[in-house]
Amino acid sequence: MTSLTIGNKAPAFEGDCTGGGTANLLNLKGKRVVLYFYPKDNTPGCTKEGQNFRDLYKQFVKENTLIFGLSRESIESHEKFKKEQSFPFDLISDPDEKICEQYEVIKEKSMYGRKYMGIERSTFLIDEDGKLVKEWRKVKVKEHAMQVLEAVRAMNENSLRDF
Repeated sequence: MTSLTIGNKAPAFEGDCTGGGTANLLNLKGKRVVLYFYPKDNTPGCTKEGQNFRDLYKQFVKENTLIFGLSRESIESHEKFKKEQSFPFDLISDPDEKICEQYEVIKEKSMYGRKYMGIERSTFLIDEDGKLVKEWRKVKVKEHAMQVLEAVRAMNENSLRDF
């Protein structure tokens, strides 16, 4: 398993996504990418998180940043979830957890005293060259999308200073 390090290349992911396409990090060079991992379609926290990214989507686009949500759910489930919530971004299906493992988001969780392995809500910001810029682990949904947008904007401010 690759250890994720800020400033190093992000794991090159490829997965089926909504709209009949494939999301491939190598094909996204020149764009910033927000990759957020969430546990399950149509659950309260995951729905709210997606809605928050949806509501800020145009601002991310202005910052040359694409958004992808990812969970283990099927494409069919993702298509329904995306349509119901009017998400303008694609959702990636990772039923075999390959991408989840690359990004080290499968963790032991507990619900009602029962332990199980599941996705820890996490978000990764990847720059135009495919390098990992920032990661958020154990994400709390409230204000998270805005925190990610602020990090993207800070990247622009830093690149202007470097110019």
